[in-house]
Amino acid sequence: QVQLVESGGGLVQAGGSLRLSCVASGRTFSSYVMGWFRQAPEKEREFVAAISWSGGNTAYSDSVKGRFTISRDTAKNTVYLQMNSLKPEDTAVYYCAADTAARYLLVGHTTTTGYDYWGQGIQVTVSS
Repeated sequence: QVQLVESGGGLVQAGGSLRLSCVASGRTFSSYVMGWFRQAPEKEREFVAAISWSGGNTAYSDSVKGRFTISRDTAKNTVYLQMNSLKPEDTAVYYCAADTAARYLLVGHTTTTGYDYWGQGIQVTVSS
């Protein structure tokens, strides 16, 4: 079992920054893939970013590439999502996810079915 708890969301003006954190507990954090997804009202949950077990490989959606950065701190059992140059269209509930069966990034990690544990989600609102 893995428990994931997100924090760091809130309200920010367009062009601003936020850093989301996700603390994992229950299994060896350093051994699996972590990802971030988001879901806007009346839209499907979509991939944002993912990171391999070592942090050596990352992947991003085209909509956030160059603005968001995913990273992980094994000592703190935490994965981060640094979000810069935020836009109103980034407004969504952001979810942290874990695939405890994989160490390396695969194409499937850009889909919700690629993960077996999810956090409760945290709201990010970007005002124009």
